[in-house]
Formats: sequence, C-alpha cells, structure tokens
Amino acid sequence: MMALCARVRTGLRPLHRLSAVLLLVALVAPATAADPIVVLLDQAKIIHLPERASTVVIGNPLIADLTIQPGGLGVITGKGYGSTNFVVLDRHGAVLAEHTVAVEGPSDPTVVVFRGPTRQTYSCTPDCSPRITLGDTGKEDFDKETQLYSDYFAKTINQAATRNNQATAAGATTTGH
Repeated sequence: MMALCARVRTGLRPLHRLSAVLLLVALVAPATAADPIVVLLDQAKIIHLPERASTVVIGNPLIADLTIQPGGLGVITGKGYGSTNFVVLDRHGAVLAEHTVAVEGPSDPTVVVFRGPTRQTYSCTPDCSPRITLGDTGKEDFDKETQLYSDYFAKTINQAATRNNQATAAGATTTGH
C-alpha cells in the first residue's frame, strides 16, 4: 500500500509541473481580442462604455465614428467599409477599453447593377429605388460631350446637404412651438 501511494505521488508531480506551466503561459500570453463590434454601413449601434469614459479615439474615422452620450452610452456609426479600432480613455488619459469595429454592407435586400465601369445600387424594400452606396456611379450621369460619367455620389451628397440645410433653416424660423 505504501509503495502504491509513493507511485501515485510521484506520478502527480509531472501533472503539477504541467499545470503550473500552463497557468504561467495563460498569465503571460496576451489576451485574445474580443469579437469585433459589427455595424452596418450608414447605420448606428448603441454600446455601453466603461465608467469614467471621457475621450474616445477612433483609428480611422472614415470607417466608423463614435460619440459619447449621457448615461455611459456610446453611438457607433458605420461610415465606410472595413475595420478599425477605438480606444476609450478616462480624463487622465488611462486606457479603459479598446475594441475593433467592423463595418459591413447593407443588410436590406439590394440589387447591384454593373454596366461596364459603372455601378449603381438599388434598395428593394419592397420596391427597388436607387440607393447611394460607396463606389456607385449613375448611368443617368453620362456626359455625351466628354464621354465620361460625372460624379453621381458627389451630386447626391450635395443634394442631401442642401436639403438638410433648408430643413434646418426652416426649423430655426419656427421657434416657440
């Protein structure tokens, strides 16, 4: 019986060493990155920020934007395709969190039409209508004199900005309601 106990004790020593090595490796190895926060292009997602968050640094603001809201909330907006990161800091500059953001294409039913070098996207919810999407051009913007396509994207953005400015100006004149 005594010989059996001695063999069992000596047999456990390699297991203790192995578990000690694995524990050490787990403590020294860098933590694995959490799954990225997925946001759809031109959409927003609300996240909870760590307490004491006062500053957010975005790796590439052309891909995503993040604004701090009251109550410890943050709003991430997908601006362009791809992935980037953001770092949350407290008022003393200490890092509170770091996350990856992946911006993906629209999830609604879309149809993409390619005509030679041009591309136009249609949102089909339920009827198909033109939708401005990064990389699109428009057949209706073909200039017969220069035989070139004008910038459909820039024209649509300018129209949207003009419309928003007019709506803001109209809202500013109706005070007291």
